[in-house]
Amino acid sequence: MKILIAYATTDGQTRKIARFACDRLVDAGHGVELLSVDDAEGLDLNRFDGVILGGSLHAGHYQKSLTQFVTEAKVALAAKPTLLLAVSLLGAGDDSGQWTGSDKCLAEFMADTGWTPGRVEHVAGAFRFSEYVFRAWAMRQIADQKGDAVEAGKDKEYTDWVKMETVLDDWVAGIAA
Repeated sequence: MKILIAYATTDGQTRKIARFACDRLVDAGHGVELLSVDDAEGLDLNRFDGVILGGSLHAGHYQKSLTQFVTEAKVALAAKPTLLLAVSLLGAGDDSGQWTGSDKCLAEFMADTGWTPGRVEHVAGAFRFSEYVFRAWAMRQIADQKGDAVEAGKDKEYTDWVKMETVLDDWVAGIAA
């Protein structure tokens, strides 16, 4: 099976998740093209059997480049099995109710783009204090609200890689069926 994985990233965690997905699917014997949506101009989606898109929430919105890509490709995307990896810190933790904010942002994204993903998977991201300059204070506030102790200057990853394996395996099995 030939699969496209296209992503938009702000701090690099979505890129890391997309690369993980690529490795997982290649190891399972699939052909995968991995690229940033910034590099997807003129891409023919008809070459692919399925599409995985990844983007992360920042200040209540997904990246503009992801929104633009999806808006322009919505007709082709609607004709394919799709998986949206919605990366956010809103759901880092054990409380499924924490995804409520992410769901609202996702609904706005779908309304803005005119596209509904075949499947959405919320994926917890990471605090990348080593890459934050001006946002470090705000990110620590988010961690405090979650009751999470995060040391200033130290990165903390929340992505559940075992869950990601299951999600990818399940999604590909659904396409094959």
